[in-house]
Amino acid sequence: MIYTTDELIKILDRELQENWKGKRIVLSSAKRINDPVVAKALNMDQVNKVFAYRDFRRQIHEYQQNHGVSGIIWRTCTFNQQTITYPEIHNQLIPIPGDKEILIAARTKILDFWYQVTEKMNFWLVNGKTGSNGSHHQQITFSYLQKLIKQTEWAEIDAARTEIYLGLCWGDPQEYPYQWAKPKSGCDRIIATVSEPSAIKI
Repeated sequence: MIYTTDELIKILDRELQENWKGKRIVLSSAKRINDPVVAKALNMDQVNKVFAYRDFRRQIHEYQQNHGVSGIIWRTCTFNQQTITYPEIHNQLIPIPGDKEILIAARTKILDFWYQVTEKMNFWLVNGKTGSNGSHHQQITFSYLQKLIKQTEWAEIDAARTEIYLGLCWGDPQEYPYQWAKPKSGCDRIIATVSEPSAIKI
């Protein structure tokens, strides 16, 4: 019997709970930290738990690859009484061959939903730099948004009560969230809101 994606997520959740209860440890953690000064400064009990979970998660990722178990989960997003269900890679799993194609196939559906619920809203590009007004957001035009959309392979969507977030992603689905992966992989984050974005970091 091969475990499903949902079963692997439950196994990881249980393992993480056992780790934080102190039931799983790795005694070689200090050897994995190259700097002895840093190793002495850290709480090694906590570090042991982190390494134990990471080792277990790596085994789950190998299981996924060996048995072809997808890292895709299906999420639901609701905004302005409209709802969409879309795929994304679970944050504790890895994508396997074929998962990226599932993400790409949902792109049009996600963008159609975005256009439908953001009519007459303002668009803001999230950037890592703080502007002169202390904001991490830069207002953009609809035409500039279109340019960003044309350059991307798949999309993500999420919402708060008064604003909605669009991720325009490309490259490797395992690496795209990380700044170091750019420009090969990445994700432009857009906020749509009636006025200005909140202080929520996305």
